[in-house]
Amino acid sequence: MPTLNLEKLEKLRQRTFNLLPDRRLRTPEQARQFVNERGFVYFWPIKGMLLPTLWAAVAGDRPVPNEHDDPGMVTWGWKDDSLGKHIWYYGKILRRKATFISLEVAPYFYALSENYGSPEEDYLLAYQEGRLTQAAKSVYEALLDKGSLDTISLRKEARLLNAKESVFNRALEDLQKDFKILPVGIAEVGAWKYAFRYEITARHMPELPEQARPIGEAQARRKLVELYLASLGATQTRDLARLFGWPPDLTQRTVAGLVQSNTLIEHASHPQAAGEWLALPDLVE
Repeated sequence: MPTLNLEKLEKLRQRTFNLLPDRRLRTPEQARQFVNERGFVYFWPIKGMLLPTLWAAVAGDRPVPNEHDDPGMVTWGWKDDSLGKHIWYYGKILRRKATFISLEVAPYFYALSENYGSPEEDYLLAYQEGRLTQAAKSVYEALLDKGSLDTISLRKEARLLNAKESVFNRALEDLQKDFKILPVGIAEVGAWKYAFRYEITARHMPELPEQARPIGEAQARRKLVELYLASLGATQTRDLARLFGWPPDLTQRTVAGLVQSNTLIEHASHPQAAGEWLALPDLVE
């Protein structure tokens, strides 16, 4: 059984996560290049999910502090300033957490979404089949009818003022996760004078559905797994399924195709962890 070389694995992650001091990001343009190189990254570190983050690439491998004057908090401004400018795709995507996706890779995600080319009808089909809640349907219809809205106005137009905060937020997450809506700006409204403005994805980025149209689902899955392993070097199949939310059979089929093309090695052992691992060929011996 091939065995992971932990020294090589650590060196790869130091590079791909931008953890070395001389690789720290210092400008918005460097942040954009980082996202483009990795394909997709988280905004903040997510417990239990290993993926490069914009935070660590700027501030180093340390917890996110509560202090707003921490130098690493510059990432918040970069994120807000980028909204609506087609610098990258941003939304609560992977595991419903804040995710940056390069514009080149976004079509591969979109190809796996439940959007089939008709923004005025796709959501109705999802609702009728029980894949979209009533609250999410109402939010989507409000944006469809009124155009871009901040969360305060959106909640009112969706007639969800009396709904629990968790119900409204879940609707926003459901719609973002399936690439139906995305944040496109910041509005100075509400008690905190800070709220996202949302818009229909296909209306804000009409090129995205067209770019995704020729991409098959199997091709999209292979692309995303290749990018994931290029960043992590090694993982377990169950972690792929958790991150992307794919059924086990589709995950295994994707892995099998990449193993067959010699892109990945499977059944590798980890010197310090149980189970079988997937790895880049250069990282096993």
